Amino acid sequence: SSNKMSCHLFQIEAEVQRRKQLIHQSVERKAIISQRYKPKHPHVYILQDSFLAPEFLEIVRYCTSPDAHLDGLLRYTESYPEKRICRLPVFTEEFCQALVDELENFEQSDMPKGRPNSMNNYGVLLNELGMDETFITPLREKYLRPITALLYPDLGGACLDSHKAFVVKYSLHEDVDLSSHYDNAEVTLNVSLGKEFTEGNLYFGEFRQDPNPVPKYLEIEHVRTQGLLHRGGHIHGALPIASGERWNLIVWMRSSAIRNQLCPMCNRKPELVEAEGFGDGFTETPEDAAPETVNLCALG
Repeated sequence: SSNKMSCHLFQIEAEVQRRKQLIHQSVERKAIISQRYKPKHPHVYILQDSFLAPEFLEIVRYCTSPDAHLDGLLRYTESYPEKRICRLPVFTEEFCQALVDELENFEQSDMPKGRPNSMNNYGVLLNELGMDETFITPLREKYLRPITALLYPDLGGACLDSHKAFVVKYSLHEDVDLSSHYDNAEVTLNVSLGKEFTEGNLYFGEFRQDPNPVPKYLEIEHVRTQGLLHRGGHIHGALPIASGERWNLIVWMRSSAIRNQLCPMCNRKPELVEAEGFGDGFTETPEDAAPETVNLCALG
């Protein structure tokens, strides 16, 4: 068994090295892109209220009001309470078109590109494009967190303190669908950016901690400019598109207060290794020191 153990440790070490290498390559790509890539629509890189649907801004205003509560929020959105999924308008049509146009411009350039995640082959890591600090972080902190605080208090919705954001692309000659999986996130936002497509509904099964012998699937149509908020641990996938091309913005939001206790991918207390940037959303806290994350909340 000691042999087995050393083999297992070797595999873990190899995986750690592989992931560190991926992060390192990502940092290098980001540096090259920031030096050499000429954006077609520079304005889309900096989040502005005018990009956001007026209804979305109204929801955020409600959620930041002193007497906001979950039932009140659900009146503003289309919700699937038994699955804890919420659909809401996010962006304007104009912004979606400009962002997709920018992403296509990048896709057609000779810049280095990484895969969005282990399952999607086509798309863009928004951090590498330089959109994290000026777009995704403010979107998460200022607009999404008041909403997720009401929807997912048990998952650290009030203290989502890091993220991984990427855009995935589905088309008939590339990836057409996405098989069942759950996300390395406490809460996920998935926004449809367009362009024109048919079919390709999202489906949701069970939450991974309480699988049913016979999972009941719920199909939800993806509508351009609208987003779905769901628990990262909810098993889900995307049915094949039948025509056209579909771009989705995905933001995996993480709460270190939750994941420092239990890694969502291996279901154990995480053993941490250093990473650059947000890593996988864990924080290293020496026993006697204050947490290094700025926005920790007292859960429960």
